[in-house]
Amino acid sequence: MRGDMRAIAGKAVVSLRERPSSGVALDDELLYGMVVEVAGEAADEEEGERVPWMEVRTPYRYTGYCRKEDLILDRGRVAAWEAGELCVVMQGFADVLDQPRVQGVCLESLARGGRLLAHRDVDTGEGGWVCVELADGRRGYTKEKFLGPYYAAPFTEDEALFRERLVEMARGYLGTQYRWGGKSALGIDCSGLTSMCYMLCGVYIYRNAGYVDGFAVHEIPVAEKKPGDLLYFPGHIAMYIGDDRYIHSTGRNGDDGVVINSLNPAHGDFREDLLLKLERVGSIFG
Repeated sequence: MRGDMRAIAGKAVVSLRERPSSGVALDDELLYGMVVEVAGEAADEEEGERVPWMEVRTPYRYTGYCRKEDLILDRGRVAAWEAGELCVVMQGFADVLDQPRVQGVCLESLARGGRLLAHRDVDTGEGGWVCVELADGRRGYTKEKFLGPYYAAPFTEDEALFRERLVEMARGYLGTQYRWGGKSALGIDCSGLTSMCYMLCGVYIYRNAGYVDGFAVHEIPVAEKKPGDLLYFPGHIAMYIGDDRYIHSTGRNGDDGVVINSLNPAHGDFREDLLLKLERVGSIFG
């Protein structure tokens, strides 16, 4: 298979695993409409060649295996997809219906971060609706308010606005359950939360909780942290939101998902265990 082969995630949430097997833990997820590089095909470790997997590489340099059936591999579709006006689902979930009315049949239900092509030249005949195209070429309709623009680069050079937007994105996941390897409103882990917030603002950061050179994030003094900056702990990552508080996805019993905690012992949501383990602060600014 040629190394320049690309594919589109063709399901609302596509599971990525370290090996071609459903029996190993979730490693990452692709959301609908994301485009990945395809490295090759592999047989399922348990089922053999009758259940094919594809090895893929994401734009944030993460590799893994997903079911071949979950991808759209047609070169023409990929080219049309990348050439069109991409938009992004911005709320927890959004239905794509076969007609611009709430009684329409649901074609797909997509999670926040899923991508669609917008056809704004199509007259829907109804206010508040927009015609969209799915990755397989089908057309449908969803509410305009459910969508936002897709950013292939930082959406603004205004640092204050960018930081504000990052925090807004993170707060939108509050209450989402913790899911190892997840990054949707169905379930999200710590690095899934931070990487999705940055991705929705047009910046790719490292998918996992570690600090890795070669990405936009660089280390800054702890005292200089501002909203939107990243807090690194051993095997964990959070986003600072100001007033000594941070938002993160945690599997700790009693939290079980996206919550806000504090670095300040005077606050009721203080977590001493994480304060003592804070290793560094990262920022894309300055």
